[in-house]
Amino acid sequence: MAYSELVKNFNRIRDYMREFYVYGFKSREKYTRKSARSYDDEKRRLESWLGNYMKFRQTAEGKNVFISIDSRLSGHNPLFKAWKAKSFTDGDITLHFILFDILSNPDISMSLGEITREVDEYLSQFSEPRMFDESTVRKKLKEYEKEGLLTTERRGKAIYYRRSDSSINVDPDLLDYFSEVLPCGVIGSFLLDKIDDHDNHFAFKHHYITGTMDSEILYTIFSAISEKRGITLKMISRNRDRDLNIYVIPVKIMLSVQSGRQYLMAYEPQFKRIHAFRVDHMVSVNVEEISEQFDTVRSKFNHMIPHIWGVNTQSTSGARMEHVEFTIHYADDEQHIKNRLEREKRCGTVVHLDSNTSHFSADVYDSAEMIPWIRTFICRITEVHFSNQELEKQFKADLEEMYALYGIGGDE
Repeated sequence: MAYSELVKNFNRIRDYMREFYVYGFKSREKYTRKSARSYDDEKRRLESWLGNYMKFRQTAEGKNVFISIDSRLSGHNPLFKAWKAKSFTDGDITLHFILFDILSNPDISMSLGEITREVDEYLSQFSEPRMFDESTVRKKLKEYEKEGLLTTERRGKAIYYRRSDSSINVDPDLLDYFSEVLPCGVIGSFLLDKIDDHDNHFAFKHHYITGTMDSEILYTIFSAISEKRGITLKMISRNRDRDLNIYVIPVKIMLSVQSGRQYLMAYEPQFKRIHAFRVDHMVSVNVEEISEQFDTVRSKFNHMIPHIWGVNTQSTSGARMEHVEFTIHYADDEQHIKNRLEREKRCGTVVHLDSNTSHFSADVYDSAEMIPWIRTFICRITEVHFSNQELEKQFKADLEEMYALYGIGGDE
């Protein structure tokens, strides 16, 4: 076979990319979920897309292959290449080039019969021509129409096909930003491929690129939300030995600014509550019927947002809501601390007691989510209180342990 690139199931590509890039680096011998031959085939496929980013490390357990990407040197997400690989056979690619040569002039439209005859004329020049019947040509034309590569016009009973206008009139800077920052950014990357080379004006200190592997999942969820439909999630279980099917009503996609993780906030009728599902733990999403509960669920979630710090909608203490407050003191030349508190307060309230002292308070569902952020103000915190007493006790115990580690008295 002259041409062959059979990517029938993107979930398999997605799974291997996670194993190489996200979950850790396994040697060939340690990757037991598939056969060694399957491992080799997929590794070669990834290398064909990401050759410059594939590295290996020799360990006592064997050769570990992994993906290494330096965001300082890579202006665009290289994982987009996985979405630009198409499944095709030698017949697919032969017919592709013939059809687009026939329809190369966007001002000319042709019927199915006319196109089929032109295809036969092309192939008649070969000593052993490969023939395509009208049904095969029709299916390929419909595929390209669905992809937006061709447009159709009905004249009587006949359908005429024409090349679509592929010109893009969008600011390249806008596409550069969209493709690297927003969900489903791969769409922007496809549009950038149609634009002439241009200077890149963006660099990202925190470049969260692995979300691109979940673009198809996100697209399906966004479609379901816009149509107010329920969905069935196939989720990876914690021990990864089986998958779970869960019916939910999707409400909103939330992105972590700290880790880049993407979460679906959804109502699960079985437990009658809204909670978060990690998108990268989803194997697939099936869209179901329109949900009569959708508007009620969305209204409920909108009332909950002012008390969600991260994505958790239930406290670990069992209380419906948990209260957090702390006071910080900063020097005259540290006004940036006050500004940062205002900028990062999210659903909290900040009161400036004087020019060097500020007080923060918030009522949230899960105050444990706030701990990493509160820790960033250590050495400036003069007072801190949690309504969740166990959490407050643990927070202060961690401080005491840190003091002891550096030989500092707890009372200092």
